[in-house]
Amino acid sequence: MNKKYEPLFEPYTLNNGVEIKNRLTVAPLTIYDSGEDGELTDNARRFWKDRFRGFGLFIVPFTNVQNSGVGFESPNAITGKDLPTLKEYARISHEQGAKAVIQLSHSGIRADREMTKGENIVAPTSNYYMGAHEMTDSEVRETIQAFANATKMAIEAGLDGVEIHGANGWLIQQFVSATYNHRSDHWGGTMEKRFNFPLEIIDAVDAVRQKMNRPDFIVGYRFSPEEPGDDGLTMKETLALIDRLMEKPLQYLHVSLWGFYHKVRRGPGADKDLTRMQVLHEHINGRLPLIGVGKLYTADEMIEAYKTGWAEFIALGKTVMLNPNLIDLIKSGRESEIQTKFDWAKADFYRYTPAMLYGTLQGMDFYPLAKQK
Repeated sequence: MNKKYEPLFEPYTLNNGVEIKNRLTVAPLTIYDSGEDGELTDNARRFWKDRFRGFGLFIVPFTNVQNSGVGFESPNAITGKDLPTLKEYARISHEQGAKAVIQLSHSGIRADREMTKGENIVAPTSNYYMGAHEMTDSEVRETIQAFANATKMAIEAGLDGVEIHGANGWLIQQFVSATYNHRSDHWGGTMEKRFNFPLEIIDAVDAVRQKMNRPDFIVGYRFSPEEPGDDGLTMKETLALIDRLMEKPLQYLHVSLWGFYHKVRRGPGADKDLTRMQVLHEHINGRLPLIGVGKLYTADEMIEAYKTGWAEFIALGKTVMLNPNLIDLIKSGRESEIQTKFDWAKADFYRYTPAMLYGTLQGMDFYPLAKQK
């Protein structure tokens, strides 16, 4: 291996004593190929086989905690019948030598009515055009407990942790954002009250970890730093949320970005033309490790992003799709062979699911393609 890439393979010990063997993380890749109950299909197994061997951390993609939150084909952690699938994800990850963290999620207003098994689509505030009704206080609390139940199942399945998905416009972000949250009760009305939903989810998840005596179980949180629109999230709100998250027993934060070097749109850092990654990392100031992400394909791009000092871990998505042997290429000095564009002549090599191939054919980034198998 070229010595300049060695820093990417240095271990990191989380604040609960768990060691992650290197700084490379498999981003939660939604491959739009699960069975009706979220189970792994043969297509999915084929895609994941040895896909992330050599990575330190594998984030199992969008995993539903309630039927009302299903938006596309993805894993479930809802009832006992989902346990075999969760165990299989744990086995796949551990066979490849990576810690396995499962991303717990709820689509909220963006759920697909055809996939919610008769349950209503829910949102912080009712939305006539999306067919979503405003969650009652009891429904909010039931959803919080659904995240706790999914955590219990993750521990029972042998997974190494959970990532609470507060990004990408799903239910948790809908509560945090004034664009979607127009409530005036405990769950909205002020910025601080809009934070209550994710903060109480973390408390419920941690309570399960404590009850099951698993201090080594990892809990992370993913967030999107900004939104468009007059009422969309600004960096000021995100930094305030981060300060509240720092009060909780988390092991890491994971930002969701299209580009690692994208600049702040509004709020702190915008006047100085700073990147979101820099502003976030400087504000966190070492209190928790930050996973950075965003259009990093080659080994040189990975190490340059890491050398900025703006992230303790680098998450990789599209390059993992295009390079099933990515870590081997880097470690064996064949980094020049890393592919950055899809080549139809090598389609069999990529082992994409049918939905991913359809998206590639249409020139799309695989979202939303739940029904396009």
